[in-house]
Amino acid sequence: MKMYKVQKITVIASFLGLWLTSYLSDKNQLVLGFILIFTFGILHGANDLVLISQLENRKKQSFFKILISYIAIVLISALLFTKIPIVALTLFILVSAYHFGEQHWQDIEKNGNKIITKIFQFNYGLIILLLLFIFNKKEVIEIVFKITTVSIAEKTISIAFFIVLLLFLINTYILYKKSETFKNIIIEQLFYLVLLCLIFKVSSLIWGFTIYFIFWHSIPSLNDQIRFLYGKYSFTNFKKYFKSAFLYWIISLVGISILYFISKDLIIFDALFFSFLASITFPHAIVILKMYKK
Repeated sequence: MKMYKVQKITVIASFLGLWLTSYLSDKNQLVLGFILIFTFGILHGANDLVLISQLENRKKQSFFKILISYIAIVLISALLFTKIPIVALTLFILVSAYHFGEQHWQDIEKNGNKIITKIFQFNYGLIILLLLFIFNKKEVIEIVFKITTVSIAEKTISIAFFIVLLLFLINTYILYKKSETFKNIIIEQLFYLVLLCLIFKVSSLIWGFTIYFIFWHSIPSLNDQIRFLYGKYSFTNFKKYFKSAFLYWIISLVGISILYFISKDLIIFDALFFSFLASITFPHAIVILKMYKK
């Protein structure tokens, strides 16, 4: 699937999500949001082991070594959330920011200044997350407290947002001056950013996160992974991807289900869910970083 087609689908799906916001209660937004995250969201990271095998050109007999290494990273991440949750949560936000920005701006400038490009990708992902946070401050503060027992002030979120926004504007100006490719697409991309602002403003935290995570990140990432593994996107290749990812996807769903039955409290589940998502994000971000380098 060509990138402009993916982006077209993304924009249409975003407007559909925005339209649904007017008809869905917060509870229904939460339910539908989790359903989408459990399907496309978890699926887009379920094939990491296959990607690693191809990236490293490993033989089949070393697959278990890859599996053990992957599980070790997940367990270390989970341990961090248990022992020093504030550090783990901060790392999750920073890693997710770069991961989101890298995927969105992977073709920004292949031959340009790599350091400036990497900083911009990180900056872009961070501004997306802070836009989501600043429009849903109370929900964010509540979840952060449930995960870390640290109470953050609304003012802290606002200050962080304006600092990152200033850095983003400076970074954007630098790239605008240096990159012809960037100059040709920045107006369109700023429109998308305004669209996301509108979505985050009128949606609940989970629903706003879902619209971005699924339509702007997970589905485009699935397209990239399928093209990397099989040469091009097609429904046949999607079925191959789904077949190889199915077992790991089911294992992830079982893990989430166990968390739900353990928590028996929706707010606590929100906190545990984001902790679980973070634990599988760390190794996934490393794998995708290697994929784009390849």
